[in-house]
Amino acid sequence: LELTELTAISPLDGRYANKVKFLRTIFSEYALIRYRVIVEVQWLLKLSQIPELKEVPPFTDNARSFLLGVLADFNVNDGAAVKNFERVTNHDVKAIEYFLKGRIKDHPELSKVLEFIHFGCTSEDINNLAYALMLLNGREHLLKKMDEVISAIRSLAHKHANVPMLSRTHGQASPASPSTIGKEMANFCYRMELQRNQVASVSIKGKMAGAVGNYNAHCFTYPEIKWEAVAESFVTSLGVDFNPYTTQIEPHDCIAELFDAVRRFGNILEDFDRDMWAYISLGYFKQASYWLFRFVPGEVGSSTMPHKVNPIDFENSEGNLGLAKSWLSHLGSKLQVSRMQRDLTDSTVLRQIGQVLALCVLSYDSTLRGINKLEVDEAATRRDLDATWEVLAEPIQMMMRRYGIEKPYEKLKEFTRGAAVTKESMREFIETLDLPEAAKERLRLLTPHTYCGKAAELASNV
Repeated sequence: LELTELTAISPLDGRYANKVKFLRTIFSEYALIRYRVIVEVQWLLKLSQIPELKEVPPFTDNARSFLLGVLADFNVNDGAAVKNFERVTNHDVKAIEYFLKGRIKDHPELSKVLEFIHFGCTSEDINNLAYALMLLNGREHLLKKMDEVISAIRSLAHKHANVPMLSRTHGQASPASPSTIGKEMANFCYRMELQRNQVASVSIKGKMAGAVGNYNAHCFTYPEIKWEAVAESFVTSLGVDFNPYTTQIEPHDCIAELFDAVRRFGNILEDFDRDMWAYISLGYFKQASYWLFRFVPGEVGSSTMPHKVNPIDFENSEGNLGLAKSWLSHLGSKLQVSRMQRDLTDSTVLRQIGQVLALCVLSYDSTLRGINKLEVDEAATRRDLDATWEVLAEPIQMMMRRYGIEKPYEKLKEFTRGAAVTKESMREFIETLDLPEAAKERLRLLTPHTYCGKAAELASNV
């Protein structure tokens, strides 16, 4: 079968292609080739700036412009040309070298330095920096999506800061102390933002130190050059942080750190998805706005039940987050392990970076779609609160403790457990207590709707 969105093995290139195809410019095979070309060209330019390296004199403006033009004009056809070289070399990085030599061999100045393309480099000098550039670029898109999710949840927190709701600790039908819709959203917003900032702060590192990380070939050929300083200057010029201690490979510890932070963000988002699913099932949220204001002609919610509007976006997000988390965990643990100075197990694993981060983006977008369909059903939250006056057992007990009434917990337990507690019975119980009149009055005025502590303030401040 010809490869199309219909025949693709991965749903990321099939069913979900339109949702993640913008990532192809960052994570595809073409993109990886392009990043490698960038590193090779910039390394040649760097060599021309080393005074002691007489064989590569400073380039004229014309030569520099020509090389930078190779980068600026690099396109899919050039990527295909590199793949043609690879069919002969059976080596993807060597193919880059041959491609570049072919592009500059007719330039009168650059033709004299053909053999300094890839000078002193092992393939992993090129690869690790190519992947570093890929991750730097990809992280920006990931952070943008994370920010969109956090912003949407923050909006829920602010909009519904004052809407009281029952808490459901342990998932029990018997309620816990009330909160507000906004405060529950604020919890997730705060947690996600912490992990988002962890993702942003990870130092992406790179190396340019030769076959086993010791600058062997560099120092033997040009012992007068301070190669470690050259390497550090080059790596940082690409926007990558320098790692001075490596083997043949940059050890990928930074990728493991990055992916662990992304995984933690995904864990929290999965927690959010599940809670939203539960709140929808309780009736605290409804998705009616989707049908009322964003109806898509011909769209159905169930194949047999025409009335159904399922929380499919949160479910889709949860499912893809599960896949992403397992991949992130594997990549994070695998990439830190390499036999001796290197083995090739990291090579095939690194090629999956695009797939795992695409799953993350797909999940974030699904959650955003789910949020955009939501409306709070305040009538439902009010009904639950009106029916659960027993939640006031906690503040009454605390007031009893304050004023020295013995065994307050036990008395409230006897009063509330197994009994139908109503507004009237709760008021009657309050009147039996030996409390100051001011304290009793505060308890009389208290309702499940107003017993929310600082929830509204916390939600508004997130």
